[in-house]
Amino acid sequence: MIGAIRARASGGTWVRDFTASIVVFLVAMPLCMGIAIASGVPPEKGLITGIIGGLVVGFLAGSPLQVSGPAAGLAVIVFEFVHTHGLAALAPVLFLAGLLQLLAGMARMGGFFRSISPAVVHGMLAGIGALIVIGQFHILFDGRPMSSGLENIAAMPDKIFGLSSSMAAAEYALFIGIVTIAFMLGWEKLRPASMKLVPGALLGVTAATLIAWFAQLDIARIDVPASIMGAIDAPGSGFFAPFAQPAMLVTALAIAFIASAETLLSAAAVDRMHDGVRTDYNKELRAQGVGNLLCGLAGALPMTGVIVRSSANVQAGAKTRWSTIFHGAWILGFVALLPGLLREIPMAALGGILVVTGWRLISISHVRHLFANYGLLPAAIWAVTFILVVTTDLLTGVLVGLGLSMVELIQHRKSLRLRVEEEDADSARRVRLEGSATFVSLTRLTHILERIPSAHAVHLDLHGLHGIDHTSAEMMREWVARRNGAGQSVALVGSDHLVARLAPAH
Repeated sequence: MIGAIRARASGGTWVRDFTASIVVFLVAMPLCMGIAIASGVPPEKGLITGIIGGLVVGFLAGSPLQVSGPAAGLAVIVFEFVHTHGLAALAPVLFLAGLLQLLAGMARMGGFFRSISPAVVHGMLAGIGALIVIGQFHILFDGRPMSSGLENIAAMPDKIFGLSSSMAAAEYALFIGIVTIAFMLGWEKLRPASMKLVPGALLGVTAATLIAWFAQLDIARIDVPASIMGAIDAPGSGFFAPFAQPAMLVTALAIAFIASAETLLSAAAVDRMHDGVRTDYNKELRAQGVGNLLCGLAGALPMTGVIVRSSANVQAGAKTRWSTIFHGAWILGFVALLPGLLREIPMAALGGILVVTGWRLISISHVRHLFANYGLLPAAIWAVTFILVVTTDLLTGVLVGLGLSMVELIQHRKSLRLRVEEEDADSARRVRLEGSATFVSLTRLTHILERIPSAHAVHLDLHGLHGIDHTSAEMMREWVARRNGAGQSVALVGSDHLVARLAPAH
């Protein structure tokens, strides 16, 4: 593998990977710290996860251009866990979650996570986004978020009506947060094309920090240790004691499940952004497992593959995994050499970044897409998952959403089997589907479709397909769009409604 990397790097990609790594570093720094704050832990814990995600997972990853680090998708479950059990208990739970991911990757279960209903995944992410916005609302007022979404919502009116015309810490912090949000959104609307790779989050934090520093505002700032090594909490003698508690095991399973689903969905999205090496999902799952094992041993935050940093990596022109590895080295160097600069950043500035990040997770366009293309049931699954994540907890929302997704099988109850026939003819691959395409058979169907050589034109015969659920339809739709985008011919034949459902939107 090392020889292949060197061969590609020597072909003129070093410069592009080097410059892309700087862009990813600038995007990752504020997000690593902000997600740590949203998770209820010190910001350096997020930086350690970012370093491991770059230097270690970047080298082992099955998705070479995907960037790993602390993710907003796990902030809520970590916050609730730390509030209940304490920060020290997170390390062994994260170690176990990493071990579960590593074993799942070794058992080649990467395809299983791609069979999870998109309605459940996006409903979960929307609920997480709402909880982040609600929680960071209190950070914008120089306060601390509560332990649950409902408590945060109940406390919001007091924050708003408690403002006064005489400027104090709460008013100054709100001003700083609004400045950060305004810079982020304004830059994305107005930035010139020549500077499109400069991240709005970096400009927002820089502007807010300069204002707070010059005005000497008496507001909360982030607290980082003088040495990053001092932030690493090595395992003690009682490290494995929490494994005897059922609540710890459930949390480890939840973190492993959510982190794996988010990582592999992000990897699939990254594959659609470039024409390079495709993701090896089992290898990616093993790499994430190793990363979370190390994060547990270091007392850091859990990690996933993250789409914001990954898309910045692709857009910046990265060609190999070295961009991701370099970005981890940049974080390490910055934290080691300039910790004093980080201590000048206002907490409200990071809160502003997370308000924007959380809001973008609440994708109303996705539920509209589900309803328009697949009917009421997938949209209802999204809505129920979203509501339960916000009002109860993350695990309840996901489990109920998965349970509801089973209802889709009722209409295919007469035949849940899917038969796939393949035939080669003159550099073309004919694939005939018979039966019902549901998430039950999605792993096998995905494997068959993705192993078709890129040089082959594909003739996909749907005449024998009696039904298809929205999970399978979304996967096939994305597969067709990806091959068409790469200039590879895919012909769909069958009933008009099936062809229309699977044809990519233009």
